[in-house]
Amino acid sequence: MPGWCHAYVRFVEGMNRRVGRFAMYLLYVIMAILLWSSVTKIMHVPALWTLEMAQFTLVAYYMLGAPYSFQLGTNVRMDLFYSRFTTKGQAMWDVFTVFVLMFYLGVMLWGAFDSTVYSFSVNERNPTAWRPPLWPIKSIITISFALMLLQAGVHLIRDIATVRGEKI
Repeated sequence: MPGWCHAYVRFVEGMNRRVGRFAMYLLYVIMAILLWSSVTKIMHVPALWTLEMAQFTLVAYYMLGAPYSFQLGTNVRMDLFYSRFTTKGQAMWDVFTVFVLMFYLGVMLWGAFDSTVYSFSVNERNPTAWRPPLWPIKSIITISFALMLLQAGVHLIRDIATVRGEKI
């Protein structure tokens, strides 16, 4: 495989590894928010922001962790016939299916980007008592779809290399 393929794989996987490792620690942030929510409710002065902030943090945890999960191969996959294929057969099947995944991720990225731009332009807010702006979480969702699309490109390169009998 050409040198740019190796560089692309190293760059994208390094970036997704760092983002995914950061996202893992968001679980502690969610726990702290929910603990604070419990403390304020016990003191009879409940905070308005805790539930929404926990939800937003959970979305960030899930969405930013998805590309790293995909990189590690810990995602759930339907495996009726796939395990019976040879390694080369699995790679050939993956080359086909990754294009379907990339199309889906492209559509989702387009929609997320469109929604984020709209959120910025009208200063969209959540219709609750706290009324937080929605552009930060929508931006995180857009970034995560972009990272997933880049990681799908890595899988495509690796599968093509496997079909060709090479290793990346």
